[in-house]
This record gives sequence, structure tokens and C-alpha cells, in this order.
Amino acid sequence: MPSATTSGQIPSPLSDASRVPKYLITIDTEGDDQWSRPKTITTRNSAFLPRFQAVCEKNGLKPTYLTNYEMALCPVFREFARDVLARDAGEVGMHLHAWNSPPLTSRTVDDFQHHPYLMEYSESMIREKVAVMTNLLEDTFGRPVVSHRAGRWGFDAVYARALIDRGYLVDCSVTPRVSWKSSRGAPDGSGGPDFRSFPDSAYFLDPADISRPGGSPLLEVPMTIVGPLDPVGRGLHRMVSGAPKVFRAPVNRLYPPVNWLRPNGSNLKSMLDIQRHAIDSGADYAEFMLHSSEFMPGGSPKFPGDREIESLYDNLEQLFEAAGRSFQGETLKEYHQTHSDAYAIKTQYQ
Repeated sequence: MPSATTSGQIPSPLSDASRVPKYLITIDTEGDDQWSRPKTITTRNSAFLPRFQAVCEKNGLKPTYLTNYEMALCPVFREFARDVLARDAGEVGMHLHAWNSPPLTSRTVDDFQHHPYLMEYSESMIREKVAVMTNLLEDTFGRPVVSHRAGRWGFDAVYARALIDRGYLVDCSVTPRVSWKSSRGAPDGSGGPDFRSFPDSAYFLDPADISRPGGSPLLEVPMTIVGPLDPVGRGLHRMVSGAPKVFRAPVNRLYPPVNWLRPNGSNLKSMLDIQRHAIDSGADYAEFMLHSSEFMPGGSPKFPGDREIESLYDNLEQLFEAAGRSFQGETLKEYHQTHSDAYAIKTQYQ
């Protein structure tokens, strides 16, 4: 323990500012409507990002645009992102869709249809794709890229080691409480990762086992995903646990077993509850996510037209106004520094 000061007081290891929970906005910045698996990828959604950025800035929040190959090449996005970076109003990180990110090598008979996970490629190809994508972003935007999210949430230890060796500091691919095993990539693969046993708060991961804390420099910042917050919902889920699907299905409809800090067009109350829960539980961050194409009418299944987009922005205005009152907005890179400082001080005072 450190020695007391002359007044007999042990100094507080954390400043008031560092105690304020952080609000992390992560945007998977990619081509238009990737859910439809188009053969030709367009980037019209780039033109719709300034409106979203303005809502963030109005509430003191700073997005991290996790950017993939086609968006890094898009002149409209380049101009937008360079302005955001010049004003220190956000961050550009990396997002990698293996099926169209160079070097291109076929993993399936039709990669644009199957959308294989990067972790389904050889280790050498994983490293090459990470290197090419990182170099493109750094050359384009003139600064180091240190934050990352895997395409389709497909993340494993081999992938993590490739990021560590390339100097990444933050990953946000983990979705606690969620398994992607049923989401196929390559037909001969085993589906996506199962994150149900992973931590739900930030940790420096073990590169040999990414589900547990370790000594690597890579900070894992899991998505903010919670179980039912309503006591009735929690009780009903306990009652039907292990019951046949016919009994679980209506409970799941009324009280979803997992709730994301991610808009779906009808979950504003749930998202506000999640933010309040983060504050009440003492969490040091809440992590919001959406795709860049979801800000454009017709850019995604959930927001097909102008009416749905306007409803989305009505929700975002309320959600971000509430976040701005209780959280401090940070990019992923900034959160890494804040978390690292707090971790070092906490360790010193133990």
C-alpha cells in the first residue's frame, strides 16, 4: 500500500473524471446492405453519415468508425472521416470482411454468397489481410489504426495474435451471452464463435485463450449485451429454463433473453434501461453499435425507408441525450488509455 500523505490521508487513486462511465459508439462502417449479399458492393451510405455525426457531437459523444475495404476506398467517406479526425471528433478503426478484402483468394465456391469468416482462412492469409487493410487505412488517414472489430463477429485466438503483432490496442468483437455457431460462413466450417461464457466487461485478453484475462496489450471491450432487466422477465426465464421450446418461445418474445445497446426500430425503452443499468451497476462503459448503412433508407432490412430512418433518429436523439447526461463520450483508443491508466493505478494501490 502507498504511504499516507502529511495530512494522514491516502490519496484517491482515481480522479473524478476517470470515475465517470464512458460511452463508446462503434459503427461498423461498410458497404450498402451487406445482409442481401450483393455481388457488387456500393457505398452510397457514406453520404448519410454527417447527420449521425452531428447528433453525436451535439451530445458530447465521439464515434469510432470501424472501417472496411470498400469504405476506405470511397472518396465521400474519406473526406468525411478526414474532417472528423482533424477535429478530434471521432476515430477510424478497422473492420475486415474477408470475402472482399485483399489479398483475394477464394475460400468457398462463392465467397460473396457465403461470407466466410476471416478465422476460416489460413493463419498466413489472416495476417496478410490484416496487414493490407491496416496499411490502407493508415496510408489513407495518416495516423496509426489501433482499434478493431471482426467482420460478422468472427474472432479467435489466431486472429487476436495477428492483431497484437500488428500493434492493435483494442478489439470489440466479443458479444457476451451470444453464440454465432448457427451462423454459417464457409459451408465446410463450424460456424461462428460462441461467446456465451466470455466476460461482459473490458479485459486485457490472454492470446492463448481469448475468453479469459491475460498479459497481452490487446484490450477486449465486449459489446454491451444484457439479459432481461425486468424482474418478471428474469423470473419467467428461470421458470422455463430447460423447458421445451413451445414454453420458452412466448417468454422470449415478451422478454428477450439478450438485449443489445443497438437500435432495431422498436427497442428505445430497452436501450434506455440498458444505459441506466450500466450506471446503477457501476460499469465503467456502455458500448453502442450500428452499421453505417443503417443510417440510409434501404441500406438495411430494419430501416428500409424514410419513415424508419426518421424513427431511428428520434430514438437516437433521446438515447444520446440521456447518455450525454450520465456518460463521458470516448473513442475506443481514448477508452484504452483511460482503462489502462485506471488499471495501473488500481494495481498500484492494491
